[in-house]
Amino acid sequence: MAQIAADASQEVNLEELAITGNGKSTSKVDGYLARDSLSATRTDTPLREVPQTVVVVPDHVLRDAAATRVDTALDLAGVGRANNFAGLGLTEFTIRGFSTGEYYRNGFPVNRGFPNSPDIVSIERIEVLKGPSAFLYGRGDPGGTFNIVTKQPMAERSLAIATQYGGFNKRRATFDATGALDQEGRVLARVAGAVEDNGSFRDFVRSDRYYVAPAIAWKPSADTTITLEGEMVSTEATFDRGIVPINGNLRTVVRNRFIGEPGVAPVRNDNALGQLRIEHRLNPDWMVSAGVQALAGRIFGDGAGAVNVLGDARTLRRTFERRDLTWSDFDLQLNIAGKFETGVFRHTLLMGFEYDSYRYREKFQRSNANASPFVLDLLTPRYGQSTLPPLGTITNFLQNTQAYGGFIQDQVDITVRLHALVGVRVEDIGLVSTDYRNGRTTSLQQTVATPRFGLVYDLTDAVSLYGSYGRSFRPNTGTDRAGRPFAFEQGEGYEAGAKFSLLDGLLSATAAVFDIRRTNVLTVDATDPNFSVAAGEVRSRGFDPTAAGYLAPGWRVFGTYTHANAAVTRDNTLPAGTRIANIPADSFALQSVYEFQNAELRGLGLGGGVTHVGKRVAGTAISTFRLPEYTVFNLMSYYWIAQDVRIYLNVDNLLDTTHYDRAFQNRYATPGAPRTILGGVSARF
Repeated sequence: MAQIAADASQEVNLEELAITGNGKSTSKVDGYLARDSLSATRTDTPLREVPQTVVVVPDHVLRDAAATRVDTALDLAGVGRANNFAGLGLTEFTIRGFSTGEYYRNGFPVNRGFPNSPDIVSIERIEVLKGPSAFLYGRGDPGGTFNIVTKQPMAERSLAIATQYGGFNKRRATFDATGALDQEGRVLARVAGAVEDNGSFRDFVRSDRYYVAPAIAWKPSADTTITLEGEMVSTEATFDRGIVPINGNLRTVVRNRFIGEPGVAPVRNDNALGQLRIEHRLNPDWMVSAGVQALAGRIFGDGAGAVNVLGDARTLRRTFERRDLTWSDFDLQLNIAGKFETGVFRHTLLMGFEYDSYRYREKFQRSNANASPFVLDLLTPRYGQSTLPPLGTITNFLQNTQAYGGFIQDQVDITVRLHALVGVRVEDIGLVSTDYRNGRTTSLQQTVATPRFGLVYDLTDAVSLYGSYGRSFRPNTGTDRAGRPFAFEQGEGYEAGAKFSLLDGLLSATAAVFDIRRTNVLTVDATDPNFSVAAGEVRSRGFDPTAAGYLAPGWRVFGTYTHANAAVTRDNTLPAGTRIANIPADSFALQSVYEFQNAELRGLGLGGGVTHVGKRVAGTAISTFRLPEYTVFNLMSYYWIAQDVRIYLNVDNLLDTTHYDRAFQNRYATPGAPRTILGGVSARF
């Protein structure tokens, strides 16, 4: 990987520099403890010098939890669960009181369309950025985002294989192979993959999944690295939104009840992407990087949707649904970074340009619940409709989005202890949408500037204080009653906090308070309720401490807590104070594992985890049902039977707590899994 280091002949020794998305990571991670961030500034910056809460979840945390998807990492990082598109992927999540779907892979956006949930077999670490991040990453919500840093090719040859078996007929096998392809070590390769066959505690629900992620890195000279990386994933799954409440009570319907129809064709979700990244060191202090990403995907299949429960408090009116969604995206990035001095100030400068072209095609068909009854008794279901009802077209449109963005960021060491970060991004975004039902085409064009600045002061060698401000934006699709496009949503966030290095640097912690506001939120037009206006406002205020590292040799710990008061502050129909959907007032997650250090038990690890989520409303609405609070306990154990052979046995939801981890459209609730035993073995050669 191209790096910038100080010339030994210079008087001041400037630290080496890396740009996120490099051919290999220079991250400093020790088990659960990370000391730097690639994503928060797009340069390799110590976490204590970043004026923002950044929660880094290394792969060691995921391995202990026997995780297969990034959802586990996000739970531990204080990220809430929202729409997962009936189990088909990672569509939305919540950070600091706001839902968002924007996330990244090596600095490139991968949330276009409805991608499958990322697989952990190819992930080195996940960096959750809390607060507005539009300055570096473009359009998004002000609550935050996350960036996946993938495992890169290594020179030393190795092969890792693993299997996992679990309750409800869960089976998974993975592999991860890497090494040099030539004697000089200039060409390195890596390929990781996974195969799954999953049952479910939900009646008639199953899925299978195939995943492969190849990468090759070529280093033609000491100053240049070229990396080509890909990812392909295919999932076939039963479309399953979860359950619906009866008179607002979720427990009336058992958690395994399937509201669809057995035998209906499953839904396929196929995704593929490729990244080409080039890094070149111009001289000891400056480097350039360029990259391009292309991705595409398709979802196709059938399912059932809920309309409402009839007055008998048991009969569900349903619709039969068919989806055909396709998308593609092309993203280009160019960055230049360097270190220099002006007088007593030391600078790390980053400048970048990005281009993004996104195409989304949707055709959604649904039956008429009134003309073609398609009902189900939720208490004593009788499945097997003689014929499925006919379909009518609900949506049929094509949407094209193009965006050009440029940014400049300067990290300034004002003194040895005082650090500043200032920057601004300017982005021009255009959206053209064609509705094939009526032939109407609408367009939206706007240029937005998103500044960011922050200060960090090292109070002592172990404590730093910081404050920051940032802005964000995202397009509002559609038009008002006059046919004019809506103004973009705007977000801004303030944050202040402290970062601690404890126990002689073995444990790091952050404590922050935040105040985030989102304006130009769509609300009902007071003149004509059939239309909307961009005049609403929502706000979230709270605090969120985090901690990660070691309490003692062999004793690893990782935990987060979030308090968020997220509510509507202005709306044409909703009263001020209306809670935002899927946002609890309080939540926390903790994982801790101890690996015995004495000779008799060396190689044995025991630990556990606990997740607590408070009460939430299912919809941002006057009339809505509530998801009850819950606390789930997990047990973890493993043993290294040889230096490179590990067996493990975990128990998730030890007390078999009935819980619901998300709601969708003020209509559905997704039950969490009951007690589940997971076991497996992994080996490296």
